[in-house]
Amino acid sequence: MSERLRTLLARPGAWIEAADESGRYRLRLSPDRRRRPALTLDEAAFRELAREPGLAVREGGGWRARAGAVPPRLSDGGRPGFMAGTRPVTTPDGTVKPRAVNLGESPILWLARRKDPSGRPWLSPAEVAAGERLRTDAELASLGPSLTMRWDALPRAGAGQGTPSGPGERTLLARRRVQAALDAVAPGRRVMLERICIHGSSLQLAEQGLGLRRRQGKTVLKQALTDLAAHYGIG
Repeated sequence: MSERLRTLLARPGAWIEAADESGRYRLRLSPDRRRRPALTLDEAAFRELAREPGLAVREGGGWRARAGAVPPRLSDGGRPGFMAGTRPVTTPDGTVKPRAVNLGESPILWLARRKDPSGRPWLSPAEVAAGERLRTDAELASLGPSLTMRWDALPRAGAGQGTPSGPGERTLLARRRVQAALDAVAPGRRVMLERICIHGSSLQLAEQGLGLRRRQGKTVLKQALTDLAAHYGIG
């Protein structure tokens, strides 16, 4: 859990708004809902906050830090854009295990900051936008009525559509968008896209799991993102 998140929650007037239909909570620093939230957090981060520093029901809705909670001292984990947590990641042997990650930055956004020897970004803006759009839909698609992450409910490459059991309409539509996006990508590139954008694997882990040579995964991923951007009509 990010120390920055706890520190912001300890500010006078800070509170957490109840989750929306996508299962995301918003940390606000004032009662005015028209103002942009300071941070957005998922169910796992919310539950961690409930354990430490502890939450109390807020008059008017939502939650605030419990009385007497002491804000932590900021460290490197409190830098802007950093929110420590765990995310299911596909390991080289194909199993999905929780791994410590920065919840404030997706694998695609991390790769977007990488540059080649000539100083050019690895990924184009269109490729980044396409990958983030798929990730956002995949996160919504994995949420059920309990608002907990269910990554095994996501469609697999080559799998049929299937009918999920009792999801909200937004969740169902998101699952259909994810499936349509995956179907638009060439089969040889689809699994790489799933591992990076949906399961949050690093490029190196994805390469190892798919038996690719080092740096070969970047080419496959860029090709997959090109297909995806064309599907979305981006760029």
